[in-house]
Amino acid sequence: MFDEIEFDRIKRLPKYVFAEVNDLKMSERRMGADVIDFSMGNPDGDTPEHIREKLVESAQKTKTHGYSASKGIPKLLMAISDWYKRRYDVDLDPMTECVATMGSKEGYAHLAYAITNPGDVAVVPDPTYPIHSYAFILAGGNVQKMELPFDEDYNVDEDQFFINLDHAFKDSFPKPKYVVVNFPHNPSTATVTPEFYERLVALAKRDRFYIISDIAYGDITFNGYKTPSIMSVEGAKDVAVESFTLSKSYNMAGWRVGFFVGNKKLIGALQKIKSWLDYGMFTPIQVAATVALNGDQKCVQDITDKYDHRQDVLIEAFGRAGWHIRRNRASMFCWAKIPERVAHLGSLEFSKRLLVEAQVAVAPGIGFGDYGEGYVRIALIENDKRIRQAAKNIKRFLQQFEEKSEPL
Repeated sequence: MFDEIEFDRIKRLPKYVFAEVNDLKMSERRMGADVIDFSMGNPDGDTPEHIREKLVESAQKTKTHGYSASKGIPKLLMAISDWYKRRYDVDLDPMTECVATMGSKEGYAHLAYAITNPGDVAVVPDPTYPIHSYAFILAGGNVQKMELPFDEDYNVDEDQFFINLDHAFKDSFPKPKYVVVNFPHNPSTATVTPEFYERLVALAKRDRFYIISDIAYGDITFNGYKTPSIMSVEGAKDVAVESFTLSKSYNMAGWRVGFFVGNKKLIGALQKIKSWLDYGMFTPIQVAATVALNGDQKCVQDITDKYDHRQDVLIEAFGRAGWHIRRNRASMFCWAKIPERVAHLGSLEFSKRLLVEAQVAVAPGIGFGDYGEGYVRIALIENDKRIRQAAKNIKRFLQQFEEKSEPL
């Protein structure tokens, strides 16, 4: 009897992009393989000591062990507001324009749940981090995809972006209510200029849609590039919200601390839905997050420098192995075009074979959308020695295709 009950919303979901690679990775490890894992954006370093110490100190206090505030404790909301003021010279009301979330992923899912009516349309550039699309699908909405145009140096072609966006609006019925942007981009690492957001805000006001911006990797930038914020644009709070997470900047991925800021209507909707669904993060985590945002930011630069160095090591080592990868300006990833000699495999089959035959795990581009095909995402989460060992394994893996391509 119960076997006849269907869960249609869940049936519509594909297997999560990381789950398939992770299952295969775990299978290989159970058989004794030493898998070098670049597949997930899971920082390998310690959370800075002063943040951990504050967590312990707060956890020792009995009063911090009860239910917390679902939208964030006042000190954390103030720290979020102050962070935006210092970094972007943006004024935010901590109580009405800020909300703390259990990582940005939870925030996206609950925000979409709060603001999406059945059939509402969100425009999401492709490729994309999966929750940017599936938050709306899970909430009963629809997604209109558009190709994210970027050049060989991973700069977004901003003119072409707005041409593609115009086509997406014309191809959609009903008219889209939301546009999602994410820069530095996951997975492609693509970046934009401040002028991009000025154009997008002006367009949103003219065509009456909301913008949801994600700057999760905003702190991880190289060679002088600085991530702009849509909140810096005059009038942005009329049409936009923006999310950030402490996962990457402070090596706090498992702590699950993020936040959204901006438009009072959207922030209010997220605060309200969270009041029904959760009691907020454990208070000592929120206290420690306050210290992270307010404290010495040298730890953020140290973490960024580590990713910058690893990118250099990876590009040099993989290049000698026959896989040439371009340098990016931001994020903890490399977005790598599959070597020409194995391009026929496609990103998923290439990733599976690389894992089984070379013991190197990467994330297949097709898992991030149709326009991710032909690429893989490589997270800079292994140390120099492991990166160089991966390059040796990859070199042997690629050599077999050279040999097979020779005439008999």
